[in-house]
Amino acid sequence: MRKKIILILICLIPLFVWAETAPSGKTSLKGVVTDKMTGEPLMGVSVYFPDLKAGASTDDKGAFNIDNLPKSTLTIQVTYVGHQSVIKQINLRNIKELNFQLSESSAKLDEIVVTGTAGSTQLIRTPTPITVVTKADLLREPSTNLIDALANQPGISQVTTGGGISKPVIRGLGYNRVVVVNDGIRQEGQQWGDEHGIEIDEQAVDKAEILKGPASLMFGSDAMAGVINLFSAPVLPEGKIQGNVLANYQTNNGLMAYSLDLAGNKKGVVWDMRYSDKRAHDYKNKYDGYVYDSRFQEHAFTGMIGLNKQWGYSHLTLSAYQLTPGIVEGERDSISGKFIKSIALNSTTAGEALVTDADGKRYQHAMPYQQVKHYKAVLNNNFIIGDGSLRTTFGFQQNRRQEFEDVLNPKQYGLYFKMNTFNYDVHYMLHEQNGFSASFGVNGMYQHSMNEGTEFLVPEYNLFDAGVFAIASKSLGRFDISGGIRFDNRHEHGDDLYQDSNDERTTAADPTAYHRFSAFTSDFQGVTGSLGAAWRITDKLHAKFNVSRGFRAPNIGELASNGLHDGTVRYEIGDNKLKPETSWQADMQVGYSSEFISAEADLFINRINNYIFSRKLIGVAGRDSITDGDQTYKFVSGNARIMGGELMIDIHPVDYLHFENSFSYVNSIQLSQPDSTKYLPFTPAPKWKTDVRLDMFRHGKTFRNAYINVGLDNYFAQNHFYAAYGTETRTPAYSLLYAGIGGNVMRNGRTLFSVYIMGNNLTNVAYQSHLSRLKYEDVNNATGRIGVYNMGRNISFKVLIPLDL
Repeated sequence: MRKKIILILICLIPLFVWAETAPSGKTSLKGVVTDKMTGEPLMGVSVYFPDLKAGASTDDKGAFNIDNLPKSTLTIQVTYVGHQSVIKQINLRNIKELNFQLSESSAKLDEIVVTGTAGSTQLIRTPTPITVVTKADLLREPSTNLIDALANQPGISQVTTGGGISKPVIRGLGYNRVVVVNDGIRQEGQQWGDEHGIEIDEQAVDKAEILKGPASLMFGSDAMAGVINLFSAPVLPEGKIQGNVLANYQTNNGLMAYSLDLAGNKKGVVWDMRYSDKRAHDYKNKYDGYVYDSRFQEHAFTGMIGLNKQWGYSHLTLSAYQLTPGIVEGERDSISGKFIKSIALNSTTAGEALVTDADGKRYQHAMPYQQVKHYKAVLNNNFIIGDGSLRTTFGFQQNRRQEFEDVLNPKQYGLYFKMNTFNYDVHYMLHEQNGFSASFGVNGMYQHSMNEGTEFLVPEYNLFDAGVFAIASKSLGRFDISGGIRFDNRHEHGDDLYQDSNDERTTAADPTAYHRFSAFTSDFQGVTGSLGAAWRITDKLHAKFNVSRGFRAPNIGELASNGLHDGTVRYEIGDNKLKPETSWQADMQVGYSSEFISAEADLFINRINNYIFSRKLIGVAGRDSITDGDQTYKFVSGNARIMGGELMIDIHPVDYLHFENSFSYVNSIQLSQPDSTKYLPFTPAPKWKTDVRLDMFRHGKTFRNAYINVGLDNYFAQNHFYAAYGTETRTPAYSLLYAGIGGNVMRNGRTLFSVYIMGNNLTNVAYQSHLSRLKYEDVNNATGRIGVYNMGRNISFKVLIPLDL
């Protein structure tokens, strides 16, 4: 308790500093934005101060005006579709009018990023490998969830459990090795589990930054694979009230979704409210028909209210998210091969029945299923202090996860995890001066997880994280250097659990008791760091190099699992003697961008000590080890080496025609092991993506920003798999054809609505992703095929209607 009080006092000290050094007085900025080549004014350009979360959009004359600004030196960014962004430092003490000329550009090298940096900077100036996914990119994806949409980016994959649950994988590393940041804090659910998603409304995300590798020093243990940083839409300009309505329908699983948003800014009082709803019945493919119980429902509410003033901003965000996905068990009739379902024959007897097509078209959940609820409250503050800013973030999250499986008792949950997390972050950012910027601070979390069900997989536990970090960057003309260091300490305690002969909780004094979980206490410390450089050799050629060290403490599942995990249909055993993972990663990038071609090559090599993974156990006579009727898996560790990279080429002989190609490859091995245990599990297959896109009517009067595209996702065979004990099997190659069309319909310079029509797997290929957990479900005795196949042909229709009140 004393340590927590001291930490709180330390966090409060900067507030007194701000009270003495906050900027006095306010000012404004106005100007005009034009096209550099034609001189014509540009309408709808975003002029934005990221440190204030304030800005404006240009009118039909290209003019903008932003009031209520501090007399300080701040970063301004100017962005417009199809044009080079501008980012620069301006001193608002003596600048009140500033005009901009934007050049047309097809490259994304000038995107503005903040993840893993000391402040806002251009993508080309940061040495760490970062991918930026815009709202326009997300709208063009026929996805069933947010991670499904991001997984089409080079180097990004997903571990899937049907259509409703996806876990991000960055360059072959997933689970707790990927940190997802939303509303300024790391999202904390039960991400250690195979079938646990990220509990975030995809419609509330305006932009995603994906940092590949352990170079981010601001988010603590677990960011060994990288960070997915999700951003909501910028605050509206002063005096604006706007909203939008989005609707989406998909043909394969009957997905129906809508989202309503309303935001405003009145005299610096800002707000944003969104409600989203999504539901889908079972998806289908030509081998399995409707995949029973792959249905899901999703409901989400997000509300933000705050102040934007010349001293900075303070925003309170509240959100509630509920996901109800079915659990695909894959049980089949031994003769017909059709899926079977559990039914209640009467109040005391359960039986089975064949699944019909009518069952597959139902939206109501079947048995078994999960119910996941995630509640979050986040207070984000940014106080301008001279030519720097003090940023504080405090958040509370509660995650509730229940599993239901008894058809005779459909409202009685078995597993019930309830977890409370308090996040804190306090850091100071020195805005760029003479090419130098820096950031330093403290952050971490306190976590308490409880078992409130009748079944147990992991013990109840408490966790406390604390870390200190410092990041700096220096610009020397065309040369940018960035680096930093961080120290983390994690304290984790798991509780005892005794059960009696009826599997009920009891005490050690009970003569029938057996010790389900043994209490343990673990402390993990780690030092991480990053150092790299970006060199703009010419206006067209650039190079980057970065070296970073990562650290990850074992999660609760790896340390202490001892139970049947219904969602994964296996019995899992942890090991509280596991050591933390540490890694060294080197990244290199070379890029070229000209009027007709853009190309980039990203290479990496990652050495990981004590890499933790689960493998199947073998029992007597070389057969699977069975515990409580299911296969048994145990968490083990070894040293690993992961290497690979991404290659991207965009050929655009004219600015409206793009021939884009990307190739992603990961090679993951466990060192000093025989062939059967050499390759690490869940390594994504090599992927080549090719896309031809025609952009039309960029400045049209009736249609604007329209496009037509067609492409092919080619997944090579995964011949490198963890073969020992039948843990994994080979995955054949497959190719998926897709196409899309969309754009904005305009009237009098205003967008009436936007429409996006996209088709995926148009040739209805039957395939299994190497990272699909359903690949290892029961055999179909009628066909001899093992497991469940992925979704067949799917057409998605989206309509987005903006509202200006």
